[in-house]
Amino acid sequence: MAVTVAPFLFRAGRTPLLVSMPHVGTHVPEDIAAALTEEALALPDTDWHVDRLYDFLDDLGASIIAATHSRYVVDLNRAPDGSDLYPGQDTTELCPTSGFFREPLYREARLPDQDEIARRVSARWQPYHTALAAELERLKAMHGVALLWDAHSIASEVPRFFSGRLPDLNLGTNRGASCDPDLANSVLSVAEAAPGYSAVLDGRFTGGYITRHYGRPAEGVHAIQLELSQRTYMAEGAPFTFRDDLAAALRPALRAMLEAVLDWARKSRA
Repeated sequence: MAVTVAPFLFRAGRTPLLVSMPHVGTHVPEDIAAALTEEALALPDTDWHVDRLYDFLDDLGASIIAATHSRYVVDLNRAPDGSDLYPGQDTTELCPTSGFFREPLYREARLPDQDEIARRVSARWQPYHTALAAELERLKAMHGVALLWDAHSIASEVPRFFSGRLPDLNLGTNRGASCDPDLANSVLSVAEAAPGYSAVLDGRFTGGYITRHYGRPAEGVHAIQLELSQRTYMAEGAPFTFRDDLAAALRPALRAMLEAVLDWARKSRA
């Protein structure tokens, strides 16, 4: 009997902050798994351990929404119509057919057709976004402002997407369109001050669909994406081991950035 897994996990918090983790999921339904290559079944492009890394969110009173299904099933950080987030630059699709190193994900002639893509959007993409939107609306109604932090990670070197080594802390605000500039600068200042880490704002990663779609500062909803270089907290090669020593060093910087977000919100409402 096929196992039914809910499309996301959710916990409501007590502050204006919602942390979204759209790429931490590792579940692949049996029918989809049967079509994937052995290499794809290792799920190398997962945002490994991000939920474990952010283990302090309850202390901050944050709401949390985290995907359960792999991005290979459907990518929650892509537009539902499949439109390109980065025109002129390489990227993966709504239902990816190749991995970050251009390796094919599907066995020969088993690619998802448009009906299958629509089914995945309806069953997994839409529930996540319905819940995310509802929580932002709740937070704004309760606090007068809603703060969305979209938490991601990626291997530090992926030539398909960027040359050389990625900075450690990659903040994205859709080039200033998804949040108040003072908020973005406050978080960037914390990131730049974190000892031992490099940081950039709106570099190679300016925020995906979630940041761009929900970040509406004029309406009181502010969104920031953080794309972490995975070398800051884990072993980047299989089996993608979590490094407690690295994570312990990184967590204070992550927490300080989120505390800066909440501090900005308190001051903006004063």
